[in-house]
Parts: sequence; C-alpha cells; structure tokens
Amino acid sequence: MTEAPTALLRRHPLAADALFAAGLVALDLLFTLLTPREYWPWRLPAALGWSVLCAVPVVLRRVAPWPAVAAALATLPLPALTGTGPAVQGLAFAVLTYTLAARRPARTAALAALVLWVPVAVATAIAPPAVPLAVGPTLVVLNNLLVGLLSYAVGRVVHARRATTRALRERARVAEERQRALAAQAVADERRRIARELHDVVAHHVSVMGVLATGGRRVLRRDPDAADEVLGTIEETSRATLRELRRLLDVLRTEAEPVADLSPQPGLAGIDALAEQVREAGLPVTLRVEGTPGALEEGVALAVYRIVQEALTNALKHAGAATAEVRIVHGPSALEVEVTDTGRGPAPGSGGLGHGLVGMRERVGLYGGVLRTGARAGGGYRVYARIPVERPGPVAA
Repeated sequence: MTEAPTALLRRHPLAADALFAAGLVALDLLFTLLTPREYWPWRLPAALGWSVLCAVPVVLRRVAPWPAVAAALATLPLPALTGTGPAVQGLAFAVLTYTLAARRPARTAALAALVLWVPVAVATAIAPPAVPLAVGPTLVVLNNLLVGLLSYAVGRVVHARRATTRALRERARVAEERQRALAAQAVADERRRIARELHDVVAHHVSVMGVLATGGRRVLRRDPDAADEVLGTIEETSRATLRELRRLLDVLRTEAEPVADLSPQPGLAGIDALAEQVREAGLPVTLRVEGTPGALEEGVALAVYRIVQEALTNALKHAGAATAEVRIVHGPSALEVEVTDTGRGPAPGSGGLGHGLVGMRERVGLYGGVLRTGARAGGGYRVYARIPVERPGPVAA
C-alpha cells in the first residue's frame, strides 16, 4: 500500500522543510517579479541566489535548530552589503522563532527569540535597509520586534496545545487500561465465585455418594436389590460429579481459590422463594414454568437460579414502578429462562447490568449456552438464556 504524502513528509522532516524553503524562495521570486523593475535591488539571478542562501536555515530548522539559528544570523550583514535583503530573510527569522517556540521549553524558546531578534534590531538601527517608502529606522525596528514577538507567541500557543493533546491522549490511554483492568478483575471475581459454587455442588455430590456407599454396604448382604439400586445411584451421581469437575477446571484454569462451605447451593426449587422475596421488596413478579421438568444437573439449576436472581435484582434497581415475569421452559435438549420487566431499564451511561452481566455470561458460557440482554421493543428490559442440558440416561441393571 502506497504511503500518503503527508505521512511520508512527517517521517522525513528534512525533506518537508526543504520543500517549505523552496516554496518561500518561489514566493520571494514572485514578489520580486511583481515589483516594478526600477525597485529591483540587483539582477534577478543574484536575487534568486541570495533568497536560496537565506532559506537554508528553514531547511535545518527541525533537524538542527541551533545551527539554523547561527546560519540565519550569518545572513544579517546582507542588507548592509546590498542595501536591502530578500523577503525570505525576514520570513526565515519568523519561521525559526515559531519552530523553537513550538518545539522547545519556554526558557530555550525565549533565549532563541532573543538571540535571533536582538541582533536584528541592532543591525536595523545601525544600518537601516533601503525601502521604497519613507519609513524611519525606529518604525522598522519596532516592526521587526513585533514580528518576532508574534512568531514567538504563536509558537507558544501551539506548544501548549500539543502538550494538552498529549496529556489528554495519555489520560485516555490510562483510563482505557484501567477500564480493561477493572473488566478483567470483574471477570476474575465472577469466575472465582462460580468456581466456589461449583465446588459446593461437587462437594455435595461426593458427600451424597459417601452416604449412599455407607448405606449400600449395610444392606448388601440382606437386600441385594436395594444395594444394586444404591450402586446405580452412586454411578449416576459420580458421572454428574465428573461433569461438574470438568467445568470447575475450566473456570479455574490457572487460578486456585480455597473453599469451605459444603452446603448445597440453591436450584430451580428456590426460584419460587426468590420471586416471593422480590414481591415483598415491591416488584410484582409472575413465575411461569412450561414443559415437563426432568432430571437436571445441579450446576445448571444453580446457573438458572443465579441468572433469575441477578435479573430480578437489576429490575428492582433500575425498572422503577413496573412488573416482572420469569418464564422457565423445559425442552428436550435445552432449558430456557427469560426474565422481562416493564420498567425503564438501566439509565444511559450506567454500564447496563455491570458485573452482574459478566457473571451471567460466564455461567451461560460455561455450559455452552447463549445469553441475550437488552431493551424490549415495547419498553422495559429482557434477559434471555438458553442452556443445553444433558438428561441423565437410565442406570444399567
């Protein structure tokens, strides 16, 4: 891909300044040609040569600023030798003053301005240039000093603007990094919380298997059929436990979190009580269950419970005067949960559901499901999740 001319010139400042100096020389030549011939101070080739010489400091202004200042000062005797100087000479002094003021600290820029313009004022006062109009040397000196002051002021304004732009970009970069860190921290916190709850589910399964194994040993000799049924239950529970352990490892990856509470976590049976609590808090909630509930892994049931809990909590916070509905659909291969409300939803700029949305996505993604959240077409907010389920197969006799 061909590089843009502006980008190319930005990468090669010497070439850019050479083109700029050539433009100044061409402008000076045009000004000379437009001047009546009787006011030409010298022949045209000589005028062009002096213009090129006075434009050399402009070429060096960014790659070698102090040598450029020295080269500009070396052209000061030119008006005394020829009676006048090319227009490029004054433009070169103004450009150098602006460049140093825009690119250097205040002290360095002020020093450069003094070094450039004090000799100009002295040289003009001692040997004023010959001009067509009757202008006194004092006015010429004041005009030169005004040009120098204006060039310096414009350069300092540009310097301040660039500094402000850099500060704003740095502040935006830091804010973006901080936002990414906060988002990563939120994901990590949610993953640790999900891991703790999955650990509780696994621990509960293992505890149940231990109790069943103890009971099976006691009835093994006197009731083999009961013992066989217990062993089948232990087999099915162990399979569910292995599935939950795999998911637990997916959540943990390289993280480790100590856990302690081994009590079972809430599931679908706790959604009725959850809806009642939300009603008591002031949000009317309707609970609808469709389909035939089947055997469900405790991890999936826990994920559904947490999704409903988070969605209703956010409805309480953001919906205002509204009603909510929780719909749970038991399908042959998936479990769907939908929580809707008729309120106003999260306020603009509040970040939506915040960390709660992160937790929902982590839970649904853990089981290979999909999550959709957002405003409803008729008003209010909608949270929808679809989680594939593995129905436990029949226990082998």
